[in-house]
Amino acid sequence: MAVHAEGIVAIVIFYLLILAVGIWAAWKNKNSGVSEGQDRSETIMVGGRDIGLFVGGFTMTATWVGGGYINGTAEYVYLPDYGLAWAQAPFGYALSLVVGGLFFAKPMRSRGYVTMLDPFQQIYGKRMGGLLFIPALMGEIFWSAAILSALGATLSVIVDIDINMSVVISALIAIFYTLVGGLYSVAYTDVVQLFCIFLGLWVSVPFALSNPAVSSISVTAKEAVYQTPWLGKIDSADTWMWIDNFCLLMLGGIPWQVYFQRVLSASSATYAQVLSFIAAAGCLVMAVPSVLIGAIGASTDWNQTTYGAIPPKEKDQSDMILPIVLQHLCPPWISFFGLGAVSAAVMSSADSSILSASSMFARNIYQLAFRQSATDREIVWVMRITIFVFGALATAMALLTGTVYGLWYLSSDLVYVIIFPQLLSVLFIKGTNTYGSVAGYVFGLLLRIGGGEPYLKLPPFIYYPGWVQQEKIHHLTGDVEYFIQQRFPFKTVSMLASFLGNVAFSYLLKYLFESGTLSHKYDFMDAVVSKHSKEIMDKTTLVSSDNIILSEMAPVKTHLSTSLAGTFTNTEALIDDEESSPESLNNDQE
Repeated sequence: MAVHAEGIVAIVIFYLLILAVGIWAAWKNKNSGVSEGQDRSETIMVGGRDIGLFVGGFTMTATWVGGGYINGTAEYVYLPDYGLAWAQAPFGYALSLVVGGLFFAKPMRSRGYVTMLDPFQQIYGKRMGGLLFIPALMGEIFWSAAILSALGATLSVIVDIDINMSVVISALIAIFYTLVGGLYSVAYTDVVQLFCIFLGLWVSVPFALSNPAVSSISVTAKEAVYQTPWLGKIDSADTWMWIDNFCLLMLGGIPWQVYFQRVLSASSATYAQVLSFIAAAGCLVMAVPSVLIGAIGASTDWNQTTYGAIPPKEKDQSDMILPIVLQHLCPPWISFFGLGAVSAAVMSSADSSILSASSMFARNIYQLAFRQSATDREIVWVMRITIFVFGALATAMALLTGTVYGLWYLSSDLVYVIIFPQLLSVLFIKGTNTYGSVAGYVFGLLLRIGGGEPYLKLPPFIYYPGWVQQEKIHHLTGDVEYFIQQRFPFKTVSMLASFLGNVAFSYLLKYLFESGTLSHKYDFMDAVVSKHSKEIMDKTTLVSSDNIILSEMAPVKTHLSTSLAGTFTNTEALIDDEESSPESLNNDQE
């Protein structure tokens, strides 16, 4: 296959457009937030907390609608025996945004946090914040690497150019405008990128549908023509596994810094909630062309196309069905539009993840854990360095590691199993402490790792009820691979065990110390007796802005709780936005 000059030109124009928008956004907003007394580092992380509905809605949607989202949705719709029934990402992530908007956006934004890890360090201390940073960082870096890897593979299908070069150039452009403009550049380029995704995929669908090799997708939805119907089905034996995966997407999609970065950049807590709902609708709309492309792939007689007689599923190329459809069922100039869509999707997610990882490191690890006296200029430089380092790390993994998606699957599971129950506890359960947090962390980690991970060829050491041994045949080599499939919803059970372990151990240790059963000298984590130690962050440490009032501070009570009902309602986290938002405070001062 020869190099397509038109494709190269299309990619160059697209990349120059993205770069120009990123630089323009940085220049346009270079003084935003700073004039109001906000630190430059905080402006890079959350903008000037003035992201409006239009830009905010686009950037939050674009963060979810990445290369993995559009490629993965098409892949599962195309795969025989899976189909639309197993394409859970669009509905799972949409519900994740709805749940996040209903319950998590308001308490996080109204309290004026800068990163997702701030409440953990406020309640559990800097060392626990560092432990929770590990799965959060893994999720962001592995996600960036996975989608960069997908971009390289997509470019190799549509345009015969060097994969490594395309990945490196894409990563460098995303890193550069993120370095220059922080969240503003990321948000404004997301508007352009989401438009390119929508236009590129929708332009391609009519041409692919009208190709003579494609049967009617309404027929192949219910009847087996070239393969099993693309609507798919859920066998009764797989029901719990389906529910487990859906819960992971719906609840595990919440505790990500990329989500809370948008929430915390909104101009008010109410806006943060509305942005979540807009993005939920956007995720569903943006999934439609991917679903159609997957259905087209399942409805195609590949023997009539330039692809060849052997369908993609028998070449172990099901994960590339979207670029394959664009390349072999659409005219060349249309496939280049689709290529721009995939490139846009990848960059819109990669830049967000890299910025999120560097924000958490610079603030929660470098500043709050090691250098609380660090100047704003120092933190800005730490952020810039880590943006480059984390971007380079993700790029290297995309180029050198063959199990990037396996690593991302495992890290996203750890986010669900470890961070989500911790977030629930810190926001809504009054009185949890560092001892419970550590116990929950250990329980979740052991139960999840114990279930194994087939993508990484990690064997289980816990065999949950209903496990079966499955075989996977590699069509190209003929090799047969055996692995253990856990049909028990062990991920959700691990998450619940982590949550209950946190609550139980928190109150057990609280009772033992406060009743005198254990001497106060054994409170080595300063989590019960010495709540005002330097290990536990307070609001004044976490928030430098003047718009946080005393009523928002989490009170410290040294006596035993008198009401069991009060244990499970952290009312401070649910303070009405009108009483505590920065905007209402400014109005009061006026």
